[in-house]
Amino acid sequence: MQKHNKYLVWTIWVATIAFIGAGFVGWGTYDFGSKAGNVAKVGNVEIKQSQLNMVYSNLYGQYNKMLQGKLDEKKAKEMGLVQQAFSQLEVQAKLLNFAQDMGIVVSDKEVADTLEGIRSFQKDGVFNKEIYNAYLRSQRLKAKTFEATLRDEITIRKTLELLHTEALPLEIETFSAAMNAADKLMYKVLGSNDVNVTVDESKLKAFWETQKENFMTPRMYKLSIVWTATDGTEVTEEEIKTFYDANSFNYTDATGKQLLFDEAKAQAEKDLRIKKSKKAAQKQYIAFKKGKIESMETVTLPVNDSTLSKELWEDVLAKNNGDIVKPKVVGDRYATVKIEAVVEPAPMTFEEAKAEVTKLYMAQAQKEALLKLAESTLSALEESNATVSDFVTLEKNDNLKMLNSQESLQFLQKLFTSSKEKGIISVSDKVVVYKIMEQKFLEADQNRTDFVKQTVNQMKNSTFESNLIKMLDAKYPTEVYMGGLTN
Repeated sequence: MQKHNKYLVWTIWVATIAFIGAGFVGWGTYDFGSKAGNVAKVGNVEIKQSQLNMVYSNLYGQYNKMLQGKLDEKKAKEMGLVQQAFSQLEVQAKLLNFAQDMGIVVSDKEVADTLEGIRSFQKDGVFNKEIYNAYLRSQRLKAKTFEATLRDEITIRKTLELLHTEALPLEIETFSAAMNAADKLMYKVLGSNDVNVTVDESKLKAFWETQKENFMTPRMYKLSIVWTATDGTEVTEEEIKTFYDANSFNYTDATGKQLLFDEAKAQAEKDLRIKKSKKAAQKQYIAFKKGKIESMETVTLPVNDSTLSKELWEDVLAKNNGDIVKPKVVGDRYATVKIEAVVEPAPMTFEEAKAEVTKLYMAQAQKEALLKLAESTLSALEESNATVSDFVTLEKNDNLKMLNSQESLQFLQKLFTSSKEKGIISVSDKVVVYKIMEQKFLEADQNRTDFVKQTVNQMKNSTFESNLIKMLDAKYPTEVYMGGLTN
């Protein structure tokens, strides 16, 4: 789901069926603005607010499970879950446009058969409508919304199946030759401990002169703050229980299981106090704006300093000098902020930037010294107390001394795509000086041949997908009706 790999979205999309696997828990929700219930249009396909809510909720549940129940809306916003959810729907919409143009349709029977085949909706191996309806209620979904999403998923699957291409014999043979090769190496691993780099003040200063535009002071904001405490707000046991009942889906443990009232009571009480204190915060905001009360403190902070919340910083950055930002929750209290002054970034002096400059200078000097040592080592590798390996392959990479398994794999991937008998390969913060002593080809059994075929298929489909999505991007433009959906 990364920006530059978005063509893979549909191959890893945990769609409707996997969505059900999250269980009957209402995960994160988000308040989306929309135009007539839609948030965007891709080609001829509208992206509905309900769809965005579904995918966002699904993503929230997945990440919440990965983070052992510690995900909240603030962190979800920092991770860009809304943008991820929209990116998935955007790619799906492009594929649906393509499917429409190609005349691909899905019958009601196909939807019904797929629905009945979902195990989470079955009891004793048979589709159970009561379980299905309970799921829809837990997710606040209408059946037609869920089934429309299911239809879209089937349409996309059918479309991609039609476009799937199998590996050709020559492709399998070519890849097999490369993947079955084994090399016996003489090699030496060099690292930072093998070179001695010292800081020369004059050279450091000269290095800074060429880089100083990259060393700027952060933008600073001078802010006056009125705090509204919430811990003194009175709440009753009955109010807490009512609040918990209405928001119980927000209280889950590390496994995603909903917490009982007694387990969630402390957090629910805190959340309720914050909610009930909102009017008090708004009154203080109005009084502060009219000059009836003074600020409680004045601070000068760099942008996105953790003293304030991310949501509050977003509002501050959108305002001008003299503006007062409406109260936002910071921790367990509200903050109403007035922007007194903005201190724009300025070039650092050498002394201010020295610590950061020294790190960059040392890293570059160390890299240059390491490569210089590697070149001299390569010319006399046999006399350099080098290590001789067993025969290594891309799969057998755990016998390279001085390298961990990840570094070994990285080295061998570069080695087997190189045509050089000897050379220097950079791996992480190390360099490997090598010479191929002997090479042989391993016999391929049926399992290995199947593995090669699977690898070729994956590479072909990945290449095809990347080119297809580029074509779809150009053919089906996206019109977004609200902000904050794209990076």
